[in-house]
Amino acid sequence: MTPRTFLITGASKGIGRALAQMLATAGHKVVGIARHADDPSFPGVLVPVDLGDRVQTEHALKELIQKYAFDGLVNNVGLARVQPLGEVDLDDFDAVIRVNLHSALQATQAVFPGMRERGWGRIINISSLTVLGIAHRSSYAAAKAALISFTRTWALELASTGITVNAVAPGPTETELFRENNAPGSEGEQRYMSGVPMGRFGQPEEIASAIAFLMSEQSSYITGQTLFVDGGASIGKAAF
Repeated sequence: MTPRTFLITGASKGIGRALAQMLATAGHKVVGIARHADDPSFPGVLVPVDLGDRVQTEHALKELIQKYAFDGLVNNVGLARVQPLGEVDLDDFDAVIRVNLHSALQATQAVFPGMRERGWGRIINISSLTVLGIAHRSSYAAAKAALISFTRTWALELASTGITVNAVAPGPTETELFRENNAPGSEGEQRYMSGVPMGRFGQPEEIASAIAFLMSEQSSYITGQTLFVDGGASIGKAAF
């Protein structure tokens, strides 16, 4: 295995944190970006950046690419606003687009020239099962669907450079944020669980392992793809 240097946005919690630990344990250098960077146990370098702030994000990325030669990027940060159709607020919509899409575009534009120069790179966009349709997620689902479009477009543009671009679309995953909004035994928990044929939620480490594979040297012939990691939720209901 060749030790690599990877950049992860939204790295302080949930899937991003699990991935950071997995990559660091495998011997890679991890640089994480998060709104709050007060975790001394983070397995790498954690940088405080508000990824919803375009100027702050630009400055931070410029500094990072001067310090590190990034081999891979995971656009993991996300923001959701739960609003039914008649109550979608355009300011909230813009905030969701800004955090999910602007940050992914800015980070990718910052790091891919170096990857191209070195002839090797991995870009992973974290999408969501919600792209297949879920009530009250107009803004979030639109942003996550756009990340799949980014994935396909960028994969074509970079196909001959040694850089692969893929997406991972998790289903319901038992992160801290998920549990804050869906307590054990709650109606929300049951609603999500009913849509997963496996009958359980994913763990952050399970999503991270799929991402880690797509970032590895073994995934070199895979590009432009979206991998659903969702306990079967994307294929339909269980037969019993």
